[in-house]
Amino acid sequence: MAGARRPAPPREDVLVAAMEMIAERGLEKLTMAALGRAVGMSSGHLLYYFHSKDELLLQTLEWSEGRLGAERARLLTRAATARDRLDAYVDLYVPDGHRDPHWTLWLEVWNHSQNADDDARDRQAAIEGAWHRDLVALLAEGVSRGEFRAVDPDRFAARLRALLDGFSIHVAIGLRGTDREQTLGHVRDFLDDGLVRDGDDGLVRDGG
Repeated sequence: MAGARRPAPPREDVLVAAMEMIAERGLEKLTMAALGRAVGMSSGHLLYYFHSKDELLLQTLEWSEGRLGAERARLLTRAATARDRLDAYVDLYVPDGHRDPHWTLWLEVWNHSQNADDDARDRQAAIEGAWHRDLVALLAEGVSRGEFRAVDPDRFAARLRALLDGFSIHVAIGLRGTDREQTLGHVRDFLDDGLVRDGDDGLVRDGG
């Protein structure tokens, strides 16, 4: 029928297209008009569904985090030592390199969080909370099995994630002198210093 309106693409298709645009062109090229052209929608229709670009970016981040969460669950439930799984967690956490699309998006969303409403801030906190809870559970398991020193899992997790965030931001923005391999080396040293047992005495050194 002439003039029939094209159905809007599924929400996930829009989020996939948004992430692909960030990966290929950078966040500065992701406009509602450009995304609309990519998915066959007008920018007005996109705004109708997402209300604002900030909401689009947050939903895209949540979608990306969902994929990472599934991969994290797979890595953390496989048959391996706690330390092997912890290394896999770190490897998944740290950006692939400069302009990693997930981290580019993460930085943009958090940059806007000061002016975000309570709902958006709660959703951002949920993203962080999922990473933290999985890490705490893994550390507690390693301690209970005697693989790790008797650290406080929640306290150690908070310190480790602060270290990971700091280094990861440097990697994502391409700060000279800090690349992915260097970051992984620093984190391995931190884990060795903080978790490796001193012989069989189980003594806890400073930093636990």
